[in-house]
Amino acid sequence: MTYAFDPELAPVIPSLHLGDFTDVAAARAMLESMLAGINANVDTSGLTIEDRTIDGPDGTDLSVRVLRPTSAPGPLPAVLHIHGGGFAVGSVNSELSGCVQLASRLPAVVVSVEYRLAPEFPFPAGIEDCYTALCWLHTQVDALGVDPRRVAVSGGSAGGGLAAGVALMARDRGGPSLCFQFLGIPELDDRLETASMQQFVDTPMWNRPSAIQSWKHYLGDAPGPVSPYAAPARAENLAGLPPAFVSTMEFDPLRDEGIIYALRMLQAGVSVELHQYPGTFHGSAMVTTAAVSKRQSAETVEVMKRALYR
Repeated sequence: MTYAFDPELAPVIPSLHLGDFTDVAAARAMLESMLAGINANVDTSGLTIEDRTIDGPDGTDLSVRVLRPTSAPGPLPAVLHIHGGGFAVGSVNSELSGCVQLASRLPAVVVSVEYRLAPEFPFPAGIEDCYTALCWLHTQVDALGVDPRRVAVSGGSAGGGLAAGVALMARDRGGPSLCFQFLGIPELDDRLETASMQQFVDTPMWNRPSAIQSWKHYLGDAPGPVSPYAAPARAENLAGLPPAFVSTMEFDPLRDEGIIYALRMLQAGVSVELHQYPGTFHGSAMVTTAAVSKRQSAETVEVMKRALYR
């Protein structure tokens, strides 16, 4: 198909290719390579960054990366950040730049989760890791200098879907409180029935074939009844969730499920801000020189700042 991409994005599209998502090892290597340039020269001055191993679900070890401003007076707000990657690729390293930006510019303590990836570890491993990290964060508020009333969850793509799942879990389990959920281009619906999911079969970085394979990795070939913690779009009741920000990209198969989820939260009484960026595609924010990407980056910080410092 022909798409009306933003003119600043179109020239770089040929260089943005995640590869065949059926080959997980290749996709993992490709994503790390694509993001290496963005993360290579990240200015981490003014931050302490520590990788920790904590107790994960069912006796497993779970790695988290903690970023904390060294000079900001506490207690600080905190952000539990969940990286994207279709549930099967990505790492705390791949989204270092975004975490540094949040920690430095908000400022806030950022806890980034190295959750277990599919298909080696299908649902519920990843979401349980993320929820465990949220619980751990709340047990460490004194040691980390965190205000427990100002803890948000954030993520993009599959990370946005996992963030939405963590918010549902925290509500349903009576777990640690969240004051905000940032759902960037979230992957929410395994049913693959929306208009954008049906239409965008050849878009850059992410398309319908990628989404089909992603859900197969995460849920398996015969998942049976799908939990709303795996696919939050399946949740029947969205009332009582924390305020939310949802972003979508115009030429992204995930566009409509993000918009629908935002609308359903609004209808359930949740305060929601929704941004739909024109001319963009899934992952187009990696083109950091484009004006629309710069606006998206600035708005991410501004939205989180308003949520955590109001």
